[in-house]
Order: sequence, then structure tokens, then C-alpha cells
Amino acid sequence: MKKMLCVAGAVMGIMLLLISPDAGSQTAPNQPKEKEFRIERSMPPEAAACIECHKKEHPGIFADWANSRHASANITCYDCHKAEAFDPDVSKDHDAQYKDYDKKYGAGKLTVPVSAVVTPKDCSRCHPDEAKQYGISKHANTMEIIWKIDPWLINGMNSDFERAAGCYHCHGTVLKVKDGKLDPETWPNVGVGRINLDGSKGSCTSCHTRHRFSVSEARKPEACGQCHLGPDHPQIEIYTESKHGDIYAAQGDDYRWDSAPGTWTAGVDYRAPTCAACHISGTGTVLTSHDVTERLAWELQSPLTVRPSEFKAFPAQTNWETERNKMKEVCKQCHGKTWTDGHFEKTDKVVQEYNEVYFKPAKKMLDDLYAKGLMDSSRFFDEKLEVEYYELWHHEGRRARMGAAMMAPDYSWWHGFYECKKRYNSFMEESRHLIEKNQKAYKATDFPNATGSTVKPEAVFGKTE
Repeated sequence: MKKMLCVAGAVMGIMLLLISPDAGSQTAPNQPKEKEFRIERSMPPEAAACIECHKKEHPGIFADWANSRHASANITCYDCHKAEAFDPDVSKDHDAQYKDYDKKYGAGKLTVPVSAVVTPKDCSRCHPDEAKQYGISKHANTMEIIWKIDPWLINGMNSDFERAAGCYHCHGTVLKVKDGKLDPETWPNVGVGRINLDGSKGSCTSCHTRHRFSVSEARKPEACGQCHLGPDHPQIEIYTESKHGDIYAAQGDDYRWDSAPGTWTAGVDYRAPTCAACHISGTGTVLTSHDVTERLAWELQSPLTVRPSEFKAFPAQTNWETERNKMKEVCKQCHGKTWTDGHFEKTDKVVQEYNEVYFKPAKKMLDDLYAKGLMDSSRFFDEKLEVEYYELWHHEGRRARMGAAMMAPDYSWWHGFYECKKRYNSFMEESRHLIEKNQKAYKATDFPNATGSTVKPEAVFGKTE
């Protein structure tokens, strides 16, 4: 009898589950569960109007925001996007919604000027330290850097549209307004060095994608891999090849990505570091910093490898030995002192060999060709040896150095020094041939699309002659 009652009870339980309105309902892991916001409790009516309107008009935006820490803290669209009526980036189209919109959330009394562009200056109201650190980093100042060192821009060797679709997508545009709207040649853009209309530099959403602004997302290597990839700076490929990347691929799903800022801990929340763990996140006694120049002892992206404080385009206000010790402290969360010291000694040796064996002789040869009048230094890339020299440091040379620094042997050797040898030999052979024959290098007279402006951005450099 008891057995029958138990069976009957189990059957009744299953039936109740089946007839329950919530029974069987499943939500995909990355999709929001419906959540009721009692917006009238803690938000001004303008903010409530933003949420209710965008919930219908842009459900994807609303869903991201609803699952963000901002939403949990009652930080709304209004808090981030509100602007002053006189601001140059106020959306006139958005203002028009209040005049023509027939819904209650478009009532004229709810009118508030807003800007589509949320800048580090806006974010600094709640995140002052992060904005300050980011503002002095190479990321935020990359427009100044590339306009000082990049021959593609300096010599106008690519078109403005090629820049907008390529270079500026990561480096950032100088935002402009055209006919009362954001100029489509400069917007949309979330480049790390974007120059905003309020004078601030950069975009926090380069890493913390809107409108969820997830710390978890920014901690994953894929966030950095949006820009740090390809033949010239393949950090994401290098990381993937490394032991760190291998462990991440195998066990990354088990990492605790959403730990509060300042608490993300090696050996507790993650087994092997990501880009952020080494370069940004707090680790051991090393404090979190959004200045990615910190913890660097070398400028591995530079033609001649120099200390960050000696990088002429943007000298860092750091001491390389202090920063090297910070990075060692990061490494020693998982590695012993002997292992850590040995790794950096090897990296320093790679830098020395690249500088002395490959770059310096090639640079001397290039200067000799210019001095002898066998090549024209007025522009770059329109002569083959200029391309050979450029790719020696900008492609293979970077891969050799970065591969060694991030423990990816295939990039250090086969994609790096092996390719350096071939490029170097080709460059030297043709250079010596020109000198022996006293023959000028062939110059491309129909170099395609060398139409880009050579005027440095006024927003970065001020007015120039």
C-alpha cells in the first residue's frame, strides 16, 4: 500500500510540473530571463521613458543592458547618454522623436538631449581611476603615435576610405559632425584611440562591449584579438599557440570570469592567464591598471626595440625595471623565480639579436641607398626595398620578438627569425646590386590609391602649417 502511495505521489508531482506555466521553459545561457524593473521606484521619468521605448525599439540593446551590472545598480541609458543641449554631438534625430512620436514615452515633457557617443569622460563620473589610467596609455593616444611613425599616413600612401575601413577601425577616428549628424566617415567607431567631440580620447566599449559592459568579456583573450591579430601583431595567434592559450582552450569554460574587479585571482578563478591577467588585471601585489604601457620593459612593436621611456613617438613615464618587476610578480603567481628570470633573460637576448643582427644593418643599408640617391625618400612603399625593409621589422621582426615574449616558439622561429633571414637576405642582395651598378631602384609610378590626406588631425596636434 505504501509503495502504491509513493508511486501515485510521484505521478502527481510529474503532472503538476507538466501543467505548471513555467514547466519545461528553458532559457538559452546567453539570453536574458524576463525581469520586471520597478522603474518608478528609483529612476526619473526620463530614464523610465528611455528604457520602455528602447525595450520595444531595440530589444537587443535592452537585453544587454538588463543583464548588466549597470542595470543592477540602476544605472540607466539616461545616466550615460544624457548631454547638454549645446554639446556638439547631441542627436537631433532623437530630439525629433519627442515631437512626432505618438507613444506616451515620447511626450514632449520627457524631452532630454542625448548623445549616441558615450566617452571615457562620461564614464569617468563613476570610474575616475580607470579613465585616468586609460587616458595616459598607448591605447588612448594611438592616433598621435601612428601619425608620428606610420608612413601610410605621413606620406598619404592609402586612401581615406581604406583608413576608415581598416586602420581607424581599431586605432580610432576623429569624430566629426556633418549636417547636424555624426559624420558617417568617422562614425560608428569604437577604436581605442578615438578622438571624441568632448575632447576625450578613446572608447571604453573597445573592450567592454556595449550595452552589457561585461568585465568577463574584457578578461577573455578574444576581446584583445579583435585588433591584436594578423601578420604585424599576431598576439591572439601567439597566445593561442602558447601553453597559456592551450590551457585556456581546454579549461577556460571553468574559469570564474565574473569575479568582482580587483578580486580575480590566479589559481582560484583561473588556471592560466589571459591577456588581461598579465597586462591589466590586479595580480598578487600588483594593482589593476588600464594603462597597458605598465609592466612593459620593451617596446616590441617599435622598429628598433627600445625601452618604453625611449619610444620617441610617445615616451612612457615609467621605469622599465620597475615595470619588469611588476610583470615578474604576475608570472610568479604560477611560476618559480628561476623559471621567471630565465624567461625574461631569453626575451632580452632575442631583442638584442634582432636589434644588432637584423634591424641595425638593414637600417644602415636603407640610409646608404637614400644618401647615394639610388632611392627616393620623399615617399614610402613606392619602391620595393622600402617594402622589404618595412616588413622586416613590422612583420617578421615583430613576430620574432613577440613570440619569444609570449612563449610561442613557432612564431618566434618559423614565423619570426626564419622569415627575417629570408627577408634580410633579399633586401641586402638587391641593395648591394643597386650600389654596385650605381642603379636607381624602380619606382612605382602608378602606385594605387595613394590619395589619403597628409594633414595631421587638428584635434590631436593643433593647427599645423
